[in-house]
Amino acid sequence: MADTKISDSVIYIGADDHDIDLFESQYVVPNGVSYNSYVIIDEKIAVMDTADPRVTDVWFDNLEKALNGRKPDYLVVQHMEPDHAGNIKKLAEKYPEMKIVGNAKTFPMMKQFFTIDGLDDRSVVVKEGDTLSLGSHTLQFVMAPMVHWPEVMVTYEQSEKLLFSADGFGKFGALDVDEDWACEARRYYFNIVGKYGAQVQNLLKKAATLDIQTICPLHGPVLKENLGHYIRLYDLWSSYTVETEGVVIAYTSVYGNTKAAVEKLADKLRANGCPKVIVHDLARCDMAQAVADAFRYSKLVLATTTYNADVFPFMKEFIHHLTERNFRNRTVALMENGSWAPLAAKVMRKMLEECKNLTFTETTVRILSALNETSAKQVDALANELSKEYLAQQDATANKNDLTALFNIGYGLYVVTTNDGTRDNGLIVNTVSQVTNTPNRIAVTINKQNYSFHTIQKTGVLNVNCLDVSAPFSLFQRFGFQSGRTVDKFAGMEVLRSDNGLAFLPRYINSFMSLKVESYVDMDTHGMFICTVTEARVMSDAETMTYTYYQKNVKPKPETEGKHGFVCKVCGWIYEGDELPDDIICPLCKHGAADFEPIG
Repeated sequence: MADTKISDSVIYIGADDHDIDLFESQYVVPNGVSYNSYVIIDEKIAVMDTADPRVTDVWFDNLEKALNGRKPDYLVVQHMEPDHAGNIKKLAEKYPEMKIVGNAKTFPMMKQFFTIDGLDDRSVVVKEGDTLSLGSHTLQFVMAPMVHWPEVMVTYEQSEKLLFSADGFGKFGALDVDEDWACEARRYYFNIVGKYGAQVQNLLKKAATLDIQTICPLHGPVLKENLGHYIRLYDLWSSYTVETEGVVIAYTSVYGNTKAAVEKLADKLRANGCPKVIVHDLARCDMAQAVADAFRYSKLVLATTTYNADVFPFMKEFIHHLTERNFRNRTVALMENGSWAPLAAKVMRKMLEECKNLTFTETTVRILSALNETSAKQVDALANELSKEYLAQQDATANKNDLTALFNIGYGLYVVTTNDGTRDNGLIVNTVSQVTNTPNRIAVTINKQNYSFHTIQKTGVLNVNCLDVSAPFSLFQRFGFQSGRTVDKFAGMEVLRSDNGLAFLPRYINSFMSLKVESYVDMDTHGMFICTVTEARVMSDAETMTYTYYQKNVKPKPETEGKHGFVCKVCGWIYEGDELPDDIICPLCKHGAADFEPIG
């Protein structure tokens, strides 16, 4: 049983359901589901949501035990979905003096579900930032529209630093089942909340301003430790960022010939060093799991049969699930089969047109009824194309002298990686240039205030990782907005190493170069290291991330509406005031006054 003990004052009163076969009448839940509810005991008592009618009796028993003869003063309704709101009417009838707390969108929806006598007089309508005192506990309300219904709000309890997160941070599975959180939370998120990534991002920004020590969701375990892990995953999921490197192959096969081609591709990918290969037979697998995996991994292969001049129905359903949930930021490969007029690849590509930032492979596999020599070669070519960076990451298969890596140097953005003898470090720079090509020399200029500068002076070695256009803003936050003196910038991140022993990034780069310092030029505030190239690998054909591209497409737009002052051009932090201090240092990216501009 998961630990549901919160405190003496905040009591879990939810219930498990192992009898349910399909959650929301569509998602298989082999380990059941929990309907979470909580009660806060203070001078005033607040019930935090009710539960599904399937567990009414158990829920009321748990509530009455927690109340210990007292009566609730408030019911806080964070979400009107029936699996949480199903007992509002019964609770309101049992305790007619109890007030019901919600926002402006809560009560019109409540009236659609229930007829509650005197509801208008009992309603307490709250808005963003409003508080409700229970005595020593204070509830602060945070609006979360479309996460994943329009009336959703979450509640922060200030004294114990609890976030009642509604459906956020929820998962499938009853609390008496011991299982990995991420797998079922991921399947829950992408299938139920996944469409609303932008709205979840907005909520995460609000949550970042709160000191949260415990998360109390409406499904799944109470989260008490390592909250950064759960928040990091939610940030990845809601920004549609690749979570794990690997290839998902989703296929349909009528007579086994497409399946045979898929199996050949999977075997070749594994032989090429692909870190993870996941295969889903869409006619037989859990479709929700296939959807979750498509969003989790970096690459997706769609393989299906032409069917009635279209695609096989299960593939059509799968692609619809992806597009409905804003599938994006992935590499996609297509495999089609047809005996007389193969059209599946064309149809699938058309279906994916609305998806943003998809990169289609140059190789498309065309099978005419069954694999032959020609289509088998196409499968091998596709495997090699999908595996390019994985082959480059492995010492045994990498071309370590691919000097075309230097072609990716421009006015771009790079991560310089170093090691001070105790831990790896990384730094965002935009000052890398080729000096000569015989021999190949690279100049890297670094601000003397950066810890990496001193490390390079000490060790004489560094790696330059050329970022490509897939790099998310979180990568710039990791390597650009904090100091390696005090923070392990590689914490929780996979580390790959070049021949010089330094780290290089496993993703978001199109190449890297290992450099050895040959000479040094003092540039006043900066130092220029003139280096020879000791290793160079091309990881992918993706475009280099330029500074202009970062400014236009990656860096979030600062929320300046209604504000007066100055905004950091690098990270968007806002200084409010009439005059910008000459000695100001941005607390996020550490840039000075020269990188600020007036708002408006």
